[in-house]
Amino acid sequence: MRVFESFTELESLVGQELATSDWLTIEQSRIDQFAQATGDHQWIHCDPKQAAEGPYGTTIAHGFLTLALLPALTATAYKIGAGRMGINYGLNKVRFPAPVPVGSKVRATFVLKALEKLDNDGMQLTVTATIEREGGDKPVCVAETLARRY
Repeated sequence: MRVFESFTELESLVGQELATSDWLTIEQSRIDQFAQATGDHQWIHCDPKQAAEGPYGTTIAHGFLTLALLPALTATAYKIGAGRMGINYGLNKVRFPAPVPVGSKVRATFVLKALEKLDNDGMQLTVTATIEREGGDKPVCVAETLARRY
């Protein structure tokens, strides 16, 4: 885990990799819990028998589940101690170039794209998060995230 104690430390890292997370295994129970929480019970995610006959030969994680893992992946990659709180401000762009079959391991690499000063001594971080699947040949999610620290 990489720790940044000040915004000054981050200023010199614009355009560079901040950190890479630990691997996280995507189990069917997590997929099912996400389906329950969101109401998205499509067979490709939740029906292993039907999914076995589908295009991937197994169930796959929801794209939005993969995206929703960013806080957990970030927590194992880096921490910003500067400021008293941080908030998710949104996303500029999200793509899901490849599926995440059940049982896959994923991890994220974070690149600081921009750092902008805000009122009240705050900072806005634009971070490109690239989630990869172990053994995959292309990312499973690429998201440009916006976070604010105050």
